[in-house]
Amino acid sequence: MEPSHLTTGTVLHWLGQWRDKPGHRLPARVERALGELDRKSEILIGWVQAALISVLGGLYLVAPGTAPSDASFHPVPWALGGYGVFTMMRLLLAYRGQLTLPLRVLSVLVDIGMLMVTIWSFHLQYGQPAAFYLKAPTLLYVFIFIVLRALTFAPAYVLFTGLVAAAGWLALLSYALMAPGGAELVTHDYVQYMTSASILIGGEVDRVVSILIVTLVLSVAVARARQLLFNAVGDQAAVSQLSRFFAPEVAERLSMADELLHSGDGEQRQSAAMFIDLRGFTTMASQLPPRALIDILRGYQAIAVPIIHRHNGSITTYLGDGIMVTFGASKVSERYCADALRCAQELLQALVDWQSRRQEQGLPAPGVGIGVDSGTVTCGVIGDEGRLEYAIIGNPVNRAAKLQNHTRVVSVRGLASDECYRGALAQGYVPGAAGHLALDDCRVGGIADPMALIVLGDASQQPADAKP
Repeated sequence: MEPSHLTTGTVLHWLGQWRDKPGHRLPARVERALGELDRKSEILIGWVQAALISVLGGLYLVAPGTAPSDASFHPVPWALGGYGVFTMMRLLLAYRGQLTLPLRVLSVLVDIGMLMVTIWSFHLQYGQPAAFYLKAPTLLYVFIFIVLRALTFAPAYVLFTGLVAAAGWLALLSYALMAPGGAELVTHDYVQYMTSASILIGGEVDRVVSILIVTLVLSVAVARARQLLFNAVGDQAAVSQLSRFFAPEVAERLSMADELLHSGDGEQRQSAAMFIDLRGFTTMASQLPPRALIDILRGYQAIAVPIIHRHNGSITTYLGDGIMVTFGASKVSERYCADALRCAQELLQALVDWQSRRQEQGLPAPGVGIGVDSGTVTCGVIGDEGRLEYAIIGNPVNRAAKLQNHTRVVSVRGLASDECYRGALAQGYVPGAAGHLALDDCRVGGIADPMALIVLGDASQQPADAKP
């Protein structure tokens, strides 16, 4: 690569990428979100420029003419017209997403160049020495062009615009000094400077310094704002991803915590826990190809997950073909038992129908088992500081898992503890017309004391070998 090309590429890269730590790369989805924001910013800049042209054109039309009557050159209409055409082309490219970095750099050069040429032409229009244009208030428009670049949240873009503006004004000053008789117009008398076409070097340097200081401060402010924007967009993307791996309320709690969570942070709540499991899936896993297994899981979860969410359940974890669900744990609820039993009833009906459809189609059709219990659980962070996990633990969780296993023993599809059932009734749960079968003094594997249980689902939802 030629040195000149290397220099140009480096400058363009710096203008476009000055934003973060060297070598830092954002995920592609974050880059796309920022790219769309940048495109909208360029569109906004284009419309502001178009509005500026309209205002200046309107003022030019309604203001009384100040140029000499014999003046043959009127630069303002030409400058506004040419700039208007360029701005419309720029706006069109911005809408199409085709405003590349070189074109943006060219846009800055055109903006400042148009302004400086217009200012320079004033001494020709009014038949005055070149130093005459140094008093034009039109220079103030450079600050509009500098501020406009702040809308892109690109500090180098702002800095480049300010440097071009300062260089442009220095070029006009140099031209005025080198013009015929220009050097004789230099003065140190401020009154003479203000009342004639004299040149006060210190005054012009003050203008350049003002441009540079405003540019520098604004560049720093934009750099800080850009970093905050990148962090915010990155955090939002992380939260969006987090909500795909955790229940939405858990993701919100993790992302909105005032301080970083540490292992051991937690709290106790009244909750209901549910375990859902596919019957015979382990055997199927040893017989079916992977794609068929995934299709079974996808169909089963596509039915179960919306029902769980509809009844205010939170999916704590997927356990292969099993699902652990809690009600009132990650998000406080006063109807956690009632929600759990309503959810279990609808799940049983929907999954039994799904099993029947698969049987009719000659496809593998696993059954389902559900266990539900309620009580006090602990919600919190467990694990080592290098690998944390948000977990919900407690006796209700353990008992619900064991009740789900016990459904095989008593040949039913769903079981709930009597305590959970009574809690659900108190919270407004209404059983179906057939009611629920009660099982007293049941010995459940892994639980020391006998339990009073309630069979979930009606007779049509129980296996053919269900025990009374």
